[in-house]
Amino acid sequence: MFGGVSGRIQHERRRAEGLGSHQQALRFLQQDFQALQQELLQDGQLFQDPTFPAEPASLGFKELAPHSSKTRGVEWKRPTELTDSPQFIVGGATRTDICQGALGDCWLLAAIASLTLNETLLHRVVPHGQSFQHDYAGIFHFQFWQYGEWVDVVIDDRLPVKDGELLFVHSAEGSEFWSALLEKAYAKLNGSYEALSGGSTTEGFEDFTGGVAEMFELRRAPRELPRIISQALQRGSLLGCSIDITSAFDMEAVTFKKLVKGHAYSVTGLRQVDYRGRSERLIRIRNPWGQIEWTGAWSDNSSEWDGVDPAVKDELLCRMEDGEFWMSFQDFLRQFSRLEVCSLTPDALSADAQSFWSTVKFEGGWRRGSTAGGCRNHPNTFWINPQYKVVLLEEDDDPDDDEAACSFLVALMQKDRRRFRRHGQDLHTIGFAIYQQFRGCQSVHLKKDFFLRHSSCARSETFINLREVSARLRLPPGEYLIVPSTFEPGKEADFVLRLMLLCVCVCVLQDMEISVRELRTILNRVVSKPFNMTGTNNNRLVLTMQGIFREFDLDKSGCMSSYEMRLALENAGFKLNNRLFQMLVARYADNEIIDFDNFTCCLVKLVAMFSTSSSYWFSLVCCELPGATLNSSHQIRGLTDVKYQLRIHRQRNNYD
Repeated sequence: MFGGVSGRIQHERRRAEGLGSHQQALRFLQQDFQALQQELLQDGQLFQDPTFPAEPASLGFKELAPHSSKTRGVEWKRPTELTDSPQFIVGGATRTDICQGALGDCWLLAAIASLTLNETLLHRVVPHGQSFQHDYAGIFHFQFWQYGEWVDVVIDDRLPVKDGELLFVHSAEGSEFWSALLEKAYAKLNGSYEALSGGSTTEGFEDFTGGVAEMFELRRAPRELPRIISQALQRGSLLGCSIDITSAFDMEAVTFKKLVKGHAYSVTGLRQVDYRGRSERLIRIRNPWGQIEWTGAWSDNSSEWDGVDPAVKDELLCRMEDGEFWMSFQDFLRQFSRLEVCSLTPDALSADAQSFWSTVKFEGGWRRGSTAGGCRNHPNTFWINPQYKVVLLEEDDDPDDDEAACSFLVALMQKDRRRFRRHGQDLHTIGFAIYQQFRGCQSVHLKKDFFLRHSSCARSETFINLREVSARLRLPPGEYLIVPSTFEPGKEADFVLRLMLLCVCVCVLQDMEISVRELRTILNRVVSKPFNMTGTNNNRLVLTMQGIFREFDLDKSGCMSSYEMRLALENAGFKLNNRLFQMLVARYADNEIIDFDNFTCCLVKLVAMFSTSSSYWFSLVCCELPGATLNSSHQIRGLTDVKYQLRIHRQRNNYD
């Protein structure tokens, strides 16, 4: 039982030593690329990946499900079977190596195309030294950032083929395979190829860099947007753009001037040119399809280029159907709906490159009945969401800004949702709200009354069903509470909350854990003298439990909701952290409903656990380590005695 505990502790220790960094990436599904490659070379075999086999199930589960029309006739072939001289990368990775196939993952390909603009970033994801000539054993590997850790994903090179052509992403000339293999590794990470269908370019950006993404609505573009784009491109940030659709019929519809709606493009350049005596700002966009280009002003064959210096024209203009084109910045704002920017460091968009930012990451979860309270529209449950305290200490050092405020960025990301698509689930609608606290406010999990009396001072712009919601904010120095939530209560998911802050101190505010000594003091107040698992105190304990239950059983139905149980336990003196409370709900609640029997068993369990002076037992419980049990036969006997006394008392008093 404690093997899992030992493994978790060992992982945390190795994490502190750098495990999960890019230099020590985690091995996805425990596959060691170097060891597997050496073994294959020694045996003279080609790799066949048992964890992501060349079978229909790896393609998908709905439109790409086994026996579906789209997968009929699909074969799996290695590049060595498709061409006489396959290459991994020829002359460096370029944007023309990435042409979309029969999968709706243009968002991912737009991110990959942007990745090719920064060789350092590219080789984080696509490790050096892989080829079809040297040490070839049909095995390749790629690295992705996943929720705060880098993961190394191993694949074989069997790719889905239909009618002799690669089914999904491919290079323009057909002889380079790094992009097709990268797509396969990302599909494996997410469970299948079909799991990659549909998404936001920022998702790919972040998984390739570990950076932080921001989104700009172009109809409300800030005045400094050209500066933001220019600085982002200079610092190697990744940028994408898209055109909103108004209905499903608009998806991938081509406009009169050959722009594709609902399609992800990448932004690859920004230039100022002299045009007939005035300055014109141009932006360069790329369609990951590798074709279908803008035909308006400043397109490949437009007359505007005749008014530009020939040397500049030769430098910028490439008249070929490669999917890349220039357009005026004003046309960009009019034609496109949204710009997405992934900064490699939080200060990448700041005019002050010397600013010092700190990054803090919290991991949490929403659990039905304990921490999944929904948004502020649900005041009865909103307070049970996880709560995080942030202390802003120093305002920005900006001489041009008269307002004393601190800049920071909040990014809330839900984890692993693509993997659940196979089971009919998808992204939740998520967001966050921020509340100001008075300095010196006691660090406790705030209850319903606080949120009824106080309005949020900042929040995510909207609740939306994206993997991540982020906002760049400026608030005066002070203490603040961040409450991440799903829109509807009861939605379960794990999440990562990232904060990027300038000159601040950050601390986590969770349910307060109290020491065994403090709990014993509380118990002694509940039962008139020091608690003992056996003896005459049992009757006093029964009466106390019955009184607490009746107080919070408002409708006298004999049942409480899970969040009412939390209040009842706190009334009994148990201020439990989120993890422990989630365990109790999972153990004692039935569809979020707790009857008197389960409530008494729960309370007796808590009393039994904390009656011992063993801090080791306390740490086992509060850390939610699996396999924790009462650590002496005396306690087990005592617990059984109390349960028996409770049952007898309930029968005598005919309590329903």
